[in-house]
Amino acid sequence: MLNGAEVIGILRGISPERFPGVMAASFAAGLMAIEVTMNTPGAEEIVRRARPQVPEGRLLGVGTVRDLAEARRAVAAGAMFLVSPNLDPQVIAYAKTQGVPMVAGALTPTEVYAAWKAGAAMVKVFPCAPLGPAYLRELLGPFDHLPLVAVGGVTAANVGEYFAAGAVAVGVGASLFGKEALASGDLAAVEASVADFLRRCPGRRGGEG
Repeated sequence: MLNGAEVIGILRGISPERFPGVMAASFAAGLMAIEVTMNTPGAEEIVRRARPQVPEGRLLGVGTVRDLAEARRAVAAGAMFLVSPNLDPQVIAYAKTQGVPMVAGALTPTEVYAAWKAGAAMVKVFPCAPLGPAYLRELLGPFDHLPLVAVGGVTAANVGEYFAAGAVAVGVGASLFGKEALASGDLAAVEASVADFLRRCPGRRGGEG
């Protein structure tokens, strides 16, 4: 687990000007981990500038890390964890040498087990949208000891189903922050959207946002 984070917020395409406010609002709402995707323009600079403002116990990482070159750049920028959409043992090995947790992407049973065996901290099952929570539940039949993260198509409406299926965490984009709130820069709405989403997660129900 990433500091016990049940939800990893995924920000793709956010502007450098808007990111600090969104990060602060999301952490204030209780979010534990945020990733900026590598294919966001200026991603490395966004992370580099924001890293000193990350509160104690919270995590700022880089996602969509597809190869070793991108992994090196992400770590140099100050990424506290890495997330990939694909399985690349070189990336996992590099992250381990740097002491940076790696959430490695996989889909098939062979890929999922290979990612774990290579040393991933958690395995990102992606994309989940076409297969749904039932697929995750089936994977956890033989791989009940693996920490699986559901990513792709997770929303406030179905997040409970993914946790019920056995996910230890989920990765969520616009549906976590609120698409309109992100587009308009309404930070109060971002904070409210994140808080509402977190309340729908098993560890937060009935608790604080």
